[in-house]
Amino acid sequence: MLKKWLREPLVHFLLIGVALFLLYGLQNEGFDDQNKRIVFTKADIHRLVFRWEKMRQRPPTQVELNGMIEQQIREQVMYREALAMGLDKNDAIVRKRLAQKVEFISADLAEQVEPSEKDLTNYLVAHPDKFTVPGRVDFVQVYFNFNKRGESTEQDASRLLAELNKHESKIDIMLAGDPSMIGQQHEQVSEFEVGRLFGKDFAMQVFSLPVGSWQGPVLSGYGLHLLRVSKKTLAVQPKLTAVRDKVRIEWMNQQRKEIDKAFYKSLRQGYEIVIDDASIKELTLSAK
Repeated sequence: MLKKWLREPLVHFLLIGVALFLLYGLQNEGFDDQNKRIVFTKADIHRLVFRWEKMRQRPPTQVELNGMIEQQIREQVMYREALAMGLDKNDAIVRKRLAQKVEFISADLAEQVEPSEKDLTNYLVAHPDKFTVPGRVDFVQVYFNFNKRGESTEQDASRLLAELNKHESKIDIMLAGDPSMIGQQHEQVSEFEVGRLFGKDFAMQVFSLPVGSWQGPVLSGYGLHLLRVSKKTLAVQPKLTAVRDKVRIEWMNQQRKEIDKAFYKSLRQGYEIVIDDASIKELTLSAK
């Protein structure tokens, strides 16, 4: 059981994260924090040159490099003096910034995780709703207004439906029914888009109708509608090859959340948490 647990990738990255956290605590950008001694190493200089070349596509001059080094020294002097004066204490902004830097460690760990094809396939199967290609439908509708027609609304709709389905019907649907702001013709709309216009129940019924004939009446929040679907494609689950990049991004996001949660849990276990429950209850009661 222990061997199997130790083989889990998440456990590996969690252990690496703890090690990195300890390393971050032992070093600070190459500077030696003992007493008043500031050490600027060869590695620090190479790091500055690398950053400069990456931003400006050329190496720095001696003057520019000296300026960068002096800026780093100034920053370190100000930082140490601030710590010596206790300016980091009880400062919400500083506390939040330092907390974010620790969170970056778990984020860096997540970036090192590369999914296998099996990982992506399993994720796609487990989360089909995230990647399903929605169905589309073309339809035309004739609207009947309850407020205008009253009790005769359903009868009027049924009568027109019978006329429209006659073999040689010459009814101009543009003049049929009642005026509507939502339009008669709708092309290549998804179930979500239909639901946004007419309501979810209406959208479900539209996608269940046969193609090529007038159907209804179908109820919406506006009134009654006669519908004729001319084209319909059903929702499909794509192959991994078609949505691999999207699946990978979603998988990485999930891994990032899981690693962050596990990393924080491992750190939190090292602290004794004391909460004044009495004060919480008192404040909660006073707020009612």
